[in-house]
Amino acid sequence: MDDSREAICERHGEAGVITLNRPKALNALTLSMVREMRRALDAWAADPAVSRIVVEGAGEKAFCAGGDIRRLTELGRAGQKAEGLAFWREEYQLNALIKRYPKPYISLVDGIVMGGGVGVSLHGSHRVAGERYLFAMPEVGIGFFPDVGGTYALPRLPGQTGMYLALTGERVKRADAKMLGLATHAIDSKDFGALRQALVDGEPVENALMRVSVDPGAAPLADQRAVIDACFSAGSVSAILQRLDEAAEKGSDFAARTAAGMRTKSPTSMCIAFEQVRRGAEMDFEEAMRTEFRIVSRIFDGHDFYEGVRAVLVDKDNQPRWQPASLEEVDPAAIDRHFASLGERDLEIA
Repeated sequence: MDDSREAICERHGEAGVITLNRPKALNALTLSMVREMRRALDAWAADPAVSRIVVEGAGEKAFCAGGDIRRLTELGRAGQKAEGLAFWREEYQLNALIKRYPKPYISLVDGIVMGGGVGVSLHGSHRVAGERYLFAMPEVGIGFFPDVGGTYALPRLPGQTGMYLALTGERVKRADAKMLGLATHAIDSKDFGALRQALVDGEPVENALMRVSVDPGAAPLADQRAVIDACFSAGSVSAILQRLDEAAEKGSDFAARTAAGMRTKSPTSMCIAFEQVRRGAEMDFEEAMRTEFRIVSRIFDGHDFYEGVRAVLVDKDNQPRWQPASLEEVDPAAIDRHFASLGERDLEIA
């Protein structure tokens, strides 16, 4: 494999195969990777020799752990915000292309899938989860928000599980992912090579998947659905926390852990994520992506994103100093402004 290419896009048999190839960086997305994927997907959509797309991550740890967030905050701090926004603009356009792609789009996920990795897998037709599958949208913990189509996808998960994932950033393993619909199929890690070869050889996609699919077992989150649905249906982040506290007082350790975790997240980010999920239930996919570009354009000018990345990814002291520091101090009008039109700078989806 040519290690100099960050995204390797080649046709093998009947498959257009995309390999995210930054294993040392957990295959975190860069703008060049986004552009290479877009170029290949556009070409393969019109190529009759390509009947399906297969997307995989190099290495054994991650499918894709997200966008290259450290690089983006460096650009913002250096005043190169246009370059940072170009990444998100083109990433979101790629997410929209994947959502409407005319051919089967099969993501082979046997490791970490977070942030931008969710964007290049979840919106495709098939999401295959191996034993090492680990999903999260942990953005509220770094002063960001669950983007890459989360505005559309999270409200459409069962019950209030999408709101729960958005506000907590909790990690989800394979059985829960299958229950929630984040994964469409579960297979054993040892069978990924054989599945990939069957897809390259042109075996009908559903047949190839059915032949190696397994029962992922009981979904731990199913036992907490009643608490999640009761608490995360409240009308604000503060009201959700109040319900979690009440459930904890009645003996729910899950509710106590969940509330404690939420209280470490950016208050602004949680309020944005709450509005995302609430409003996103009524949006189509393209409107959701336009909304996300509006939000990221404002967050890139704010404080918490830079502070969260510093605390979690750079200095790693895990002591972010959020501004404002509490939910009570968050101005609802400031949250609303994140969703306002950018006028001529609004995202265009070709």
